[in-house]
Amino acid sequence: MDSDSSLGAFLRARREQVSPEEFGMAGGGQRRVAGLRREEVAMLAGMSADYYIRLEQGRDKHPSDQIVAALARVFSLDDDGIAHLRELARPAPRRPRAPRRPERVTPSLLRLMRAWSDTPALLYGRYMDVLAATPLAVALNSCSTPGVNQVRMVFLDPEARIVFPDWPRIAAETVAGLRAGASTDLDDPRLTELVGELSLKSEDFRRLWAKHEVRAKTAGAKRFLHPLVGEIALSYETFTVNGAPGQTLVVYHPEPGSDAEQSLALLAAVPVDTAPVSSPVVR
Repeated sequence: MDSDSSLGAFLRARREQVSPEEFGMAGGGQRRVAGLRREEVAMLAGMSADYYIRLEQGRDKHPSDQIVAALARVFSLDDDGIAHLRELARPAPRRPRAPRRPERVTPSLLRLMRAWSDTPALLYGRYMDVLAATPLAVALNSCSTPGVNQVRMVFLDPEARIVFPDWPRIAAETVAGLRAGASTDLDDPRLTELVGELSLKSEDFRRLWAKHEVRAKTAGAKRFLHPLVGEIALSYETFTVNGAPGQTLVVYHPEPGSDAEQSLALLAAVPVDTAPVSSPVVR
């Protein structure tokens, strides 16, 4: 998908998700379209309807910073959404695509992760392929097994809906994170293959991908349901890896003195025949 059509698709998707009632407009059965009409977006953003239509149709390629800011306000975009819209409006010059090298984990990072025997941590690549994980991360959740693609696991493995009690939220965050990682490079062969497969096999993925939500994972909380210790509620922090664009390190941690802390201690005592690995999974 080229940048022009990506901009139009993003604008249409965001427009359809804005409730007319948010701006005091009549909604419900009086409307034939979901969300706002094009003319209403133009009015709220302070531009002509004809100009906004040209943006959605890709006939205008470079909206000004003022237009981008106005549209971000109408669509209530967060910082990630605004950054994505700006990238779509100012696409980088297209260069010949070089073959993508396999994603590898540096030996020093692997050594660091091997020392975290009591910490669930995993490293994933640009398209959420798990590149490395501590044994406790694997014991906590099979989605963290090295070599697994987390997006594919969340949507195509029935067990994921049991492991994650908050599966609808996890699914939405996963798709938004995939878009954030891909940025505007939506014609990358690896992404095209992954999105194509999931769109064919999962209606939930297809619906969420069409929403064009963009949100990088930074920090948050997640609940797991484990067959041995029951529910575990953990917080997590994410870190980008300098020198390895697209790689993200996720570290989970429990509240001190909590049931989750005790549950992790029990899991850490169970032998797991898995250690951090560095086999490439993206070519």
